[in-house]
Order: sequence, then C-alpha cells, then structure tokens
Amino acid sequence: MKTKTAYRAALIAGIALSTIPAVAYAADTDADATIVVTGQRQQYRGDIPVKELPQTVQIIDNKVLQQLNVTRLDAALDLASGVSKQNNFGGLWDSFAMRGFAGDENFPSGFLVNGFNGGRGYGGPRDASNIDHIEVLKGPNAAVFGRGEPGGTVNIITKKATTRDSFGSFSAAGGSFNTYRVEGDYNLKVSDSIALRVNGAAEQSDGFRDFQHMQKKVLSPSVLFKLSDRTSLTYEMEYVNQQVPFDRGTIALNGVLGLVPRTRFFGEPGDGPTNVKVLGHQAQLEHDFGNDWVLLVGGGYRSTIFRGYSSDPEIDLIRQTVDNDLTNLARQRRYRDYGTTNGTVRGELSGKIHTGPLTHHVILGADWDEFDIDLHQFRFRGPRPGVVGTASNTINIFNPVYGSMPTPTVQITNTLEKQKAYGFYFSDQIDVTDALKIRFGGRYDHFNQNVLDRNANTVTVNVYNKFSPSAGLLYKITDTLSFYAGYGKGFRPNSGTGAPPAVGVPGPTFAPENSESYEAGLRYVTPGNGIVASVAVYSMKKNNILTNDPANGGFSIAAGSAKSKGVEADLTANLPGDFHIIATYAYTDAVWDSPSKDPNFGAPILPGDPLINIPKNAANLLVTKGFDLGNSGKVTVGAGVNYVSSRLGETATKFFLPSYTLTRALISYEPTKNVRIGVDVTNLFDVTWYASSYSQFWVAPGAPRTITGRVTFSF
Repeated sequence: MKTKTAYRAALIAGIALSTIPAVAYAADTDADATIVVTGQRQQYRGDIPVKELPQTVQIIDNKVLQQLNVTRLDAALDLASGVSKQNNFGGLWDSFAMRGFAGDENFPSGFLVNGFNGGRGYGGPRDASNIDHIEVLKGPNAAVFGRGEPGGTVNIITKKATTRDSFGSFSAAGGSFNTYRVEGDYNLKVSDSIALRVNGAAEQSDGFRDFQHMQKKVLSPSVLFKLSDRTSLTYEMEYVNQQVPFDRGTIALNGVLGLVPRTRFFGEPGDGPTNVKVLGHQAQLEHDFGNDWVLLVGGGYRSTIFRGYSSDPEIDLIRQTVDNDLTNLARQRRYRDYGTTNGTVRGELSGKIHTGPLTHHVILGADWDEFDIDLHQFRFRGPRPGVVGTASNTINIFNPVYGSMPTPTVQITNTLEKQKAYGFYFSDQIDVTDALKIRFGGRYDHFNQNVLDRNANTVTVNVYNKFSPSAGLLYKITDTLSFYAGYGKGFRPNSGTGAPPAVGVPGPTFAPENSESYEAGLRYVTPGNGIVASVAVYSMKKNNILTNDPANGGFSIAAGSAKSKGVEADLTANLPGDFHIIATYAYTDAVWDSPSKDPNFGAPILPGDPLINIPKNAANLLVTKGFDLGNSGKVTVGAGVNYVSSRLGETATKFFLPSYTLTRALISYEPTKNVRIGVDVTNLFDVTWYASSYSQFWVAPGAPRTITGRVTFSF
C-alpha cells in the first residue's frame, strides 16, 4: 500500500513538473484587485480583477484574522455572509452551508486551497496559521470549479515563499481553558530567484467541555524558484497531527436544551483521543508567454488518516432510553479507521484576444483527480427497544459514572470507494465596452465511481458525464457602482450505494445532485478600495438529494429536492482616522421542495420544511479604531456583534436551536512596529448558545466567555 501511495505521488509530481518545458513568473500587478499579491497568478480567474467579476466575492484578509486571534477556518467564516455552521462530526471537521445548501453529510465541506481540493478526506478542522487570505466566491461558478455546491466556493490562499524580502514573525498566546499556542512564520530570500518559507503552529487546550484535552501540530513549508524572468515553480507541503476526543456535544431532553450543564461530556474519557494526520503536497509551474498569456500547470497529492474510539448517544428513538426515563442515555460505541488519498493534476491557459473593438479574457483549463476512500468502522449497539444498563451502554446524564466501554465487534463499514474524474472548462469574459462585460463558460466532467463492499463482496460501478454551463454580465453604472448578474448549472457526486436488489448483488450507486442557480447584485468600490460593498439576491434549486428509501429501511435513494433564495449584503470599509468596519447581513430561505423522508429513520419531510441548521437571518458587525500615540506607539480598540436567528436542529422534526447574539471586544498595543500585544474577548456577556446540531442528542454547544492574550514579534 505504501509503495502504491509513493508511486502515485511520484507520478503526479512527474506530470506536473515534466510535461511543460518552461514556466514563468508573473506577479499579479492588478492595482484594482482587492487581494494580497502572492507571486503567481490565481487559478480559475485569469487576469480579471475581483471588482469586474460578475458574481459576489468576499475577501477575508489575514490581517483581520490576526487582529481577532482567529486560529481556525470555521471561526474565519463567521465573518462571511450566507455561511452557516453544520454538523462538525464530533468537532473533527469543518462543515458549513453556503446560501442554505450543504454538501454530503458523510464528508467535511468542500473547499479549495490554492485552487486544489482541500476539504476532501478526514483532515480535521483547518488551521489558520498559513492562511494569507480567504476568497468566498458565491453564486453560479460551475463553468470553472464544477462538482460542487451551487451556493459558492471557499478558496484559501496560503502564505507562500517570496523573493521580495526576508521577514518573519513569532507569536505566543494563552487564555481560557488552559489554552496555549505558539505560531511562527519565516520567509528567507536566498537570492533574487530562490526563496524558502515555513510557517506552523503548536497548540494544546482543555476546552470548555469536560475531558476534551486537545493537542495539535501543523507545519507548512514552501519554496519558490524563479527559473527565469518568465518562469517560476512553487512547492508547498501540508502536515497536520492532531489528537482530540470525539465529542457529539450536549443533548436536549424532550426537546429542551440547557437541562444539563453545557460542559458535560456524554462519551467515555477512556476512549482516548481520535488521531488525525494529514500529509499534503502542492506544486505549480507558471509560464508567461507575453502579450497577457499565462500558463499554469499544477499537481497535488494529499492523504488523511482518522482513527479512534467514540461513545455516541444513540439517535434511534426506539433504542434510546433517555426520552422514556429522562435520566439514562443509551450510547453506541464505535471504532473508526478511515483513510483517504486524493491526487490532482491541473493545467490552465489564460490570456486576452482582441477581435475588433472587443477584448476577450479567455480561460481554458483541464483537470484530473482520483479520490480513494477506505473506511473501516466497528460498532457496539444496544437492542430495540433500548433497556437501561450495560445492554444499551447507558449513562446517567445528571450523575455520570464513566468506565463502560463495550467492545465494538460488529463491522458495519468495510468499503473502498474510488472516484476518478476529469474535466475540461472554459470561460470568456468579453469587454464589450469599458462599461459592459459579458461572461460565458462551461465545464464538461467525466466521473467514474467504483465502490467495493468487502463485507458483501460486491463491487458497484457508475459512470456518467455532465456539462455545466454558466453565464454572467457586469455593467459599470459609474466608476464606483456596478450591476452584475449570473446564471449557472452544476452537479455534485453522491457517495455510497443504495439497497442491494438481492443477496450477493451490489447496491446501485446514486445519481449526482443537479443544481441551477441565479444571482443579481450591485457592487460599490471606491478608488483604492477604501470601501468595498455589495448587495445581491439569488435563487437556487437542486435535486437528487439523498433521502430514505421507503422500500428498504436503512438505505437511501437520490430522490429529494430543495430550493433556496435570499438576500446578502457585505461591507468592508477602511476609513480616515484608522477606522475599519466589516459588516454583513444574510436573509436565507432554504426549504425542501419535495415530499421526502429523513435519510436516517424515514420520518416524513413536507415541501416547505426548512433545511437543517440554516438561519433565516444572520448579521455580523466588527468595528476597530486605531490611535497613534506618537513615540509611544499605537493602540487599537474594537468591538463586534454577531447575530444568528433560530434554525432547525433535526430534520423532519420541530426541534429548533434558539437564536443567539454574541459580542466581542479587543484591544492591542504596539509599542513599536515590530511588537504587538493584544487581548481578545469573545462571547463577552457569557451567553449560552448552540452552534449546530444533527439531532436532539447531538448538539454542539458554543463556547462561553473566552479570553485570549497574544504577543507577536515580527522582524
């Protein structure tokens, strides 16, 4: 197995590094772009500045993340409109919905890292130590990204080596719940053509939940070679090693939250931590042909490992006992051994073509990837109906006595799924006039899915092809105000198989989700990007969502459909007097569009029923103000508020999570330009709140008041 893995990594690197004879360095010198220059052109966008894209784009800069002491992707996405928290798999992955639609509940949410799939596999929550900035790309975008959710895409741009200068920083932080973290970043300019950079972090915390000691180490070295004035090669590695107990959160007793302390753990301390490991590689070559034409060729390979025991509250109401006696909680005990590998090769050519008075910004690209998912899961589960005692592995929720750890002997998952896909995409944004831009594009995908069920000794194969068109326009009403609109179709593969038609016959794979989306909006950008604001309306729908198979209990079929519509508003303002404002608002109406059944237990879903964990209203405001103290340095103070309305907490029920309003405060002092001392307080008024849930027995409680101090030295 190790030999095959090494061979695949070498093959992908070889394709990326040898199929193109020369590549070139081309810095993004667009003065109108609102992103940070990183040294190479970004994938999927060509030379088009952000303000001329006919879609909603929100940029979250590293400076803001540092100021707010954000260390994880999920906390960073709290600053983005229309992004809502989803079930986070015991706190061990990132899961979010964008504009009301989430992905496959069996996997983390899909996001990109430098244009490569970064959310695939079981890599744990994404650390923020190597994030340069985050692009939240919303609306119709199937023409380039493909195989994703119609609400949009999150693309993380990492900190990369640069030949501009040598520099570095080091920070140490400590705070509530015995949390300690060190973080470092160093860029070495070896010469005008070679640079090395390494950044990483080490963290440990007890968390606010009982028995939740966490340890994490992340490391991201990178290198840049400028092979000539027109040639550059970058390489970047990702390493993660994290140990943290699997935690399904708190419970609602008869639908009522807060009857047990939010700190109480209903798993088993003896289960120990779940271990997550990640090793990833990315390489990219760039060649500047001149005359605005640039070629990008890249390859990536990423492996993840996820192993550990957990004791999870039983969500089958027939097996569950706590809803009967209001005291004893029945639990499953599981052992998971999950492994994934994902290899990708991608090439993209972008540039300009002039046809008479028209200028075409053309992107032509192709990609190939293979995603292997190797799952082993063993389980101990109590009888139906559940009984109090060892047979159902119960625990008293008011006076827990730990130590019951029945051996999970039944292997419920033993599968190897291979997904192979390749695609071709194109996009042409035409400057019809200085004011009018029109974009059209499309993507063709070939997808092959092979699922080996080792327990049943069956193999299921599915192959399909899909073309996803998109179109958009942008019209500059004034130099600062533009109108944009977009339309697109897309699809996302469904993983797994349905009910086998007979013993020894493999179950069918599922048809992919199909989606269609519309968007229209206004964008306001002042010269120098002092103020960037947008307001957008959208409408989306998708079908072939996995729901319960009415003819085969415990299995799914691709039969559900849903729709979402809403309004979003974003504002980022850097004002005179060192005032900085970030404000967002989202109204999201995401509902089922077909009569269906809950995929787990077959409870009926009616058209118009809300989708899980999607608030109708959400808003965020952050204001900071800097004070120049002259020779004594600088002080920055700030405050923020985040509001999230109530949302459904369990599909096909009337269980809702309550709304919440969280406030934060921050202050920092910079005695010199190279030293920053800061204190950040989140949930200032110690509000009891709940981030997300999957059922009434799997509810993720939000953290109480948290105080963090941080010292940063830069050089």
